Amino acid sequence: MRKTLIAATTLMALLMALLLAPAASQAVIQPQRSISGVAVGMNQVQVRAALGVPRVTRGSNDFGPYTVFRYTGGITVTFQGNTRVSSVETTGLGDRTVRGVGVGSTEAIVRARVAGVRCVTESGFRHCHLGQFLAGRRITDFVIRSGRVTRVTVGVVID
Repeated sequence: MRKTLIAATTLMALLMALLLAPAASQAVIQPQRSISGVAVGMNQVQVRAALGVPRVTRGSNDFGPYTVFRYTGGITVTFQGNTRVSSVETTGLGDRTVRGVGVGSTEAIVRARVAGVRCVTESGFRHCHLGQFLAGRRITDFVIRSGRVTRVTVGVVID
């Protein structure tokens, strides 16, 4: 009886610790890397394995052919050139960094919780970003409207 009680108490303590600890899956925005498990450089098969069946749009622009996968929850994945993820973005409220930054966060929270972020207004467009907007470089961009994040993008600058 005593062993059963100790085992049950230990199990309950473990379950409570797991419930109270922040889960790694909650940190689905990894600046300069990925959003919702989709990383820059993944192929279409890998993205479908991570997120499931998307709504697909194909087209062509000044940079060549592209494919866009759209998912519920505000996730958009772009394959400029059709083979590898060139950018992934979210407009959904559920995706957050480890420090809780995501769509709906204030600019002040972005500044305080995203190390190295730079916030600027360019052509009437307010955003905070990591990385440089130079061709081939990786960036993470937090679009700000009315003082709050409305979109987060992780991608490679095309031009």
